[in-house]
Amino acid sequence: MLSFDELRGYLVYIRIAHHIHGRIRLKLVADYESIVRQGRQARQFKSILDRTPGVHSIRVNLLARSCSVEYDPQVIPAEAWSDFLAGVESPAAATLEQILREIYGEIMHEKL
Repeated sequence: MLSFDELRGYLVYIRIAHHIHGRIRLKLVADYESIVRQGRQARQFKSILDRTPGVHSIRVNLLARSCSVEYDPQVIPAEAWSDFLAGVESPAAATLEQILREIYGEIMHEKL
């Protein structure tokens, strides 16, 4: 399994296609073929999001290379998504990153 920081490196291939309060659609762009060939990373991202507090549902559309996430903005601030994906250091991005790191740590602990 890749480290959290290695997974985080794949964020350069993700952009926000649409975002309204409580729902965001993420789009896989550019060198998506390399990620698809290495489906392990996609499964890791999904397993992290599936267990993320504040995330209500995830819908993946492989044909459109997109993923819709319904979330609770009181748990994950709306601006956290854009800041985190852009690598902007903000309190909102730090909140999301902390949540994701904790979930990743739990998943890794279970695999031991």
